[in-house]
Formats: sequence, structure tokens, C-alpha cells
Amino acid sequence: MRKVAVFSLLLIAGMVGAQLLPALAGDVYVELLHGLRLATMVALAFIMIHVGYEFELNKTNLHQYGWDYVVAMTAAAFPWIFVVLYFMLVLLPAGAWGSWQAWVEALLAGRFAAPTSAGVLFAMLAAAGLSATWVFGKARILAIFDDLDTVLLMIPLQMLIVGLAWQLGVVVVLMGALLWTAWRYLHRCPLPVTWPWVLSYAVGITALGELISTAGHWLDATVPIHIEVLLPAFVVGCILARPAGSDPHRDDAVEGSQMGPETPGEQRVATLIAAVFMGLVGLSLPPLAPESADTAIAALQSVSAAQPPLPWGVMAGHVLALTILANLGKMVPAFCYRREAHWRERLALAIGMWPRGEVGAGVLIVSLGYGLGGPMILAAMLSLALNLILTGVFILSVKWLVAGESTQARADLIPGAEALDMKCFDRFAE
Repeated sequence: MRKVAVFSLLLIAGMVGAQLLPALAGDVYVELLHGLRLATMVALAFIMIHVGYEFELNKTNLHQYGWDYVVAMTAAAFPWIFVVLYFMLVLLPAGAWGSWQAWVEALLAGRFAAPTSAGVLFAMLAAAGLSATWVFGKARILAIFDDLDTVLLMIPLQMLIVGLAWQLGVVVVLMGALLWTAWRYLHRCPLPVTWPWVLSYAVGITALGELISTAGHWLDATVPIHIEVLLPAFVVGCILARPAGSDPHRDDAVEGSQMGPETPGEQRVATLIAAVFMGLVGLSLPPLAPESADTAIAALQSVSAAQPPLPWGVMAGHVLALTILANLGKMVPAFCYRREAHWRERLALAIGMWPRGEVGAGVLIVSLGYGLGGPMILAAMLSLALNLILTGVFILSVKWLVAGESTQARADLIPGAEALDMKCFDRFAE
């Protein structure tokens, strides 16, 4: 578990750096922040290409994926609903319940609690040696689906602020085309899969997304066209053909092994990029006390931004409450898949969905861009930061639950096996 601890420390170091960066960078802060965001997207794209490379799709059992999407959507909806209600009932002014504008702001800002951080989750689970487990296989599907659901739902939420916009329809069309490509050409494109090529694909995906975003901003600054790299990178990984004789799952059970080709050199690079990604995710957290918002719509009179600051002791209570509510909402998978897994695995899956990261931070950055602020946004940022800090604890809990389920299965298989030496049992099972 040394790698999990190192990754956790890198997350925390990045978060501390995010708060010091504005003062240290001075006038070049905006340009530096933009460069860090691009580097984060490149690292995320690299990880997601490897996730797609190892992805298996059973086309004869498609109804299972439909159910997985329902579970993922529900697991993303409950945290969102809980957090929005907390914003409306507790954090916003007493008269906000009857204000449509206050509802719009809470609905947009509260979406930060919905998406699981796919990149952080996959890197951490792999570092813990859980890639070969049912929990990892199911978490891979659910995390991608709930991030996809978050991106899709951000479109109508933005429409509530800016109105109908053709740019948002373009995003939906592009996402549909990407999903069709992954389905049609799954592991059929004979392109190189070594790390220099994968890194080149990641850079190309990020550059293309940035080009589309820049063009959209030039056409209409209030509603830019923005494509998250998560889905395009996953699709690229899905269409990559595996070299003859290779088995991307051969080292899944090895603790510390990252996703992707299994050669030692490939694993070293994948680990290095995962470590860099952890630090960059921490650095991507918005400053907890931004001086001003880069407001995209000047006419928006924000209800949240007009609130006075709260004492830090009171704010700490709100942060803790938001974190608990957001993670309780993610418990949906624990009550599903009863025919597939033991209750310990299902609980481990639910806890594994708790980590938040780059997508949630992106939602908060969008919220700041529309002029939202005040205690509501500050509490959301601190809650996101607390979840990031606790990521290592979440993964250790998942590992303990999965290990306990494995021990229980052995005890069920052979009476009294729990009292046997595990090495002797393994020899007997073989």
C-alpha cells in the first residue's frame, strides 16, 4: 500500500500548492493555471486510454450495461439532490426557497458532488492491487457512466442560465458519435500501444479539445463548446487493437500495477504519469478564497455571491455535513447487484465511488465563471478538498472489505478454512 500512501501525499501537496500558487505566480498566475489544467488533461487522457485498452464489452449482454447506467445515474443523482437541498435549506438566505435564480445556482453548484473521479479512482485501485476484482470491473463502468451523466446534465443546467444554445447541442452529437465509434471498432484499430504513442494520443486529444473550446469561445464567449477529454480518451483506448499474444489483464492482481501494457517499462511510465496526475488534480482545485470571479454573464445577479462570509467554525460544520451527504448519496451500488456479489463487495463498490476530483472541480470552475460565490461555493470547494484528502482512506477501506470477502468465501468453501494458513489453503485449492 506504499503507492497508495504516496499518491495520497501527492494529492495533498497539490492542494496546498493550489492555495499558494496565486501569491507565488503573481501576474502570470492565469497563464500558469491554464498550463497546469492542460497538463492535468494530458495525464488524465493517458490514464483513460489505458482504461479503454483494458475494457471488455460483452455485446451479448447489453441489458446489463443499461442497468449499470441506471445505477450510475442514480448514484450521481442522490448526492446532487442531497447537496442542493442542503444549499437551499441551510446555506442560502431564508427567502431563497421561493427564488428561481437561487434554485438555478444551487442546482449548478451542487453538481460538483455527483461525479466520481475516474482517473483518481482507477489509479488508486490499481495501486492497491485490486484491478482483478469484481469491484474494479464494476467501478470502471459506473465511474465512466456517472461522469458521462454529469457532463450531459451540465448542458441543461447551463441552458437554465444562458438559454437555448446550438453549441450545447453540438456537444451531445459529438458524445453520441464517440460512443458509437467505441461500439463499432472495439479493439480493432492496429495502432501502436507503447507509452510514447499513447502519450502522443493523449496530447493530441487534449490539443483537439482545446482547439474546439477556443473556436467555440471565439464564436460565443458565453456558451463555449467544451469536450472533456475523459470520453474521447476512453474511446481511443477502446478502439486500440491488442498485440497478438498480449494479455492486458495478466498483472491485474499485482499490487501497484497500473492499467495498460504489462511490460516493466510500460508499468514504470504508467506509474509515473499516475503520480504526476495526482499532484496535478490537487493543483487544479480552485483557490478557496478567489479575489473575483471571471463572470461570463455580467447580467447575472448572484444570490450566493451576495452572502456575507461565515465564521470558520461554522463553515467546518457545513463542510462536514456536505461531505457526509454527498457520500451517503453514493451508497446506491451497495443495494444493487445482489445476484453478482457479496454484501462486502457491494459496500466496497459504493465506497470506491466516493473519491471526487477533476470533474467536480471543473463544475465549480464553471460555477465561478457564472458569478456564483459566497459561503455556498466555499463550502463546496472545501468539501471537494476533504474528499480528496480522504481518498487514500477510502481505498484502504475498499481493500479491507474485498480481502474480508475473499476470506469469507474461502471459509464457506472449506469448513474451518479461516483457521488454516493461507499458503496451505492456496496449495490445496490448486
